[in-house]
Amino acid sequence: MERKHMSAFALYQTISTDQPPPAKKASLQVAEKKKKKKENGASKVNTVKAQLKPERKKIRKKPLKSAQREENLKEITENQEEEECVSGDGEDLEAFLADLAKVNSSRERASKLFQWLINPIPAKSFFRETWEKKPILVQRKNPDYYKGLFSTAEFDRILRQEDVQYGVNLDVTSYTNGQRETHNPPGRALPFTVWDFYEAGCSLRMLNPQAFSSTVWNVLSILQEQFGSMAGANIYLTPPGTQGFAPHYDDIEAFVVQLEGKKHWRVYNPRTEDEVLPVLSSPNFSQAEIGKPILEVVLEAGDLLYFPRGFIHQGDCLPDAHSLHITISSFQKNSWGDLLQKVVPAALEIAMEEDVEFRQGLPLDYLTYMGVQNSDKDDPRRTKFFSRIESLMKKLTNYAPVDAAVDQKSRGFLHDCLPPLLSPEELASSVKGAPTRWERGQAMDVGTHITTQTRVRVLRAGCARLCSDGEAVHLYHTIDNSRTYHKEEPKSFEIKAEHTDAVEFLIHSYPKFVTVGSLPCDSAEDRITLAELLFERGIIHTAEPL
Repeated sequence: MERKHMSAFALYQTISTDQPPPAKKASLQVAEKKKKKKENGASKVNTVKAQLKPERKKIRKKPLKSAQREENLKEITENQEEEECVSGDGEDLEAFLADLAKVNSSRERASKLFQWLINPIPAKSFFRETWEKKPILVQRKNPDYYKGLFSTAEFDRILRQEDVQYGVNLDVTSYTNGQRETHNPPGRALPFTVWDFYEAGCSLRMLNPQAFSSTVWNVLSILQEQFGSMAGANIYLTPPGTQGFAPHYDDIEAFVVQLEGKKHWRVYNPRTEDEVLPVLSSPNFSQAEIGKPILEVVLEAGDLLYFPRGFIHQGDCLPDAHSLHITISSFQKNSWGDLLQKVVPAALEIAMEEDVEFRQGLPLDYLTYMGVQNSDKDDPRRTKFFSRIESLMKKLTNYAPVDAAVDQKSRGFLHDCLPPLLSPEELASSVKGAPTRWERGQAMDVGTHITTQTRVRVLRAGCARLCSDGEAVHLYHTIDNSRTYHKEEPKSFEIKAEHTDAVEFLIHSYPKFVTVGSLPCDSAEDRITLAELLFERGIIHTAEPL
């Protein structure tokens, strides 16, 4: 069925749960209003405030459209297949994450955390029926469901204690009269100015909260194993009665998690087939360019909205409440086409080296009948030319180095990844928790004390990968990555040829611990040498603290 012929309701699901409301409502914590500044010293913040204030009054008087549509959405439900899941309902997020840390496999941990994120939708049915296909809405009627993930108080703490830079870590935005503007001054974002922007009606977007919040870091570092792709996040804080961004679509799969307050959302179909699962994000659209929404809803704290890349969306705050939400994103540049961009050039290079047919010359007169200026010609030579191209393209698959291209792509993924946040148990059994120290005038507990009986495993299922770089084999890993995207260069080190089988054995044995003596190396000395190297690099940890 073509998308344009689908009904509006066929393109999304609404899941509603019957959980009791909590006793307390989320509250917005903001700085106290500053005293009126002198006219001759008016700041840029005051200028923005003067520009936005009249429009804010208009927005506050503007009623919410399609109230009946919202009521209709609440009535749409879909039976879900039975599937074991971790809900986390009524459970403190910190305790829930602590329980997850006790799960033996990091892949299983990622699966359980993702199930908690989208609960009560079973993950299997989500990926089968919804992922990359249509939006889905979960209305929980439980404002505390995501409590502990992030808050406005945490936003304020970060502004006060961390080096937050405008344009790097924080954007100040507005959307009025159909115009989207960014109001970033240079330098560090301090509460004095940031909260004045907020009071002026500007939205605040924190671009990489994982760099400042250990909880967000932990959640994203776990989820990236679920997606097999980098998991990122932005935080959006929007004042009542305002909108911070123009309608647009993104190049990522988006999970909008409402943390505080509420927000009115409108989601629209991709406008054409060319914009389904797009490679790049869109420019800002005008209202006239996007048509009517297929989904219009007010997200309240504890609710979730998912939409695939290519679905146009916009959100604005109601007059009576602010909004704080986090958008968790993934799957940027993770398509078959992105992989083929690495496969095809490499295949062509190999084919030209090994197959004379790819090195044979073009017809002497091909310019007289090929090209755009000749595209309307009814010339049998054109048919023959296209047939030759088709034959060579089919033959090209015989030279496609798919595994090498996957490794090349995986190196990019490992560079994108967040480093793992270690549990207390992992810390105590890894190099980062080793007891080596300076005490009483000398170095104490020096050395790793690894023997052939020591049981070890890699720190995470996806934390390291063997990749060939020409003549040498390197082990790429995420252990020393920065929490800020690409702040550090890719991390890798060379593995001796005689040790590659042992490293593969360790990776494939996860989540089991194996003895150092079981590593397929030539000698006990080699086994211990390799284990010490991997331990010192933080790639493996031991079953018990050394």
